[in-house]
Amino acid sequence: MIKFIKNFRNDEDGAVTVDWVVLTAAVVGLAAAGVAAIKGGTDTLAASTVTAMTS
Repeated sequence: MIKFIKNFRNDEDGAVTVDWVVLTAAVVGLAAAGVAAIKGGTDTLAASTVTAMTS
């Protein structure tokens, strides 16, 4: 039982998982911020394109 507790305490697999979750959340957050930053410009461009094609 003591050996199991020592192995459990020294096991770092959970810490690596937490690192990957944090990194993935950061990438998703940056992607969402990037989409939000260019959304207004693409909406304007799309509206201009529609206007040019219909006239």
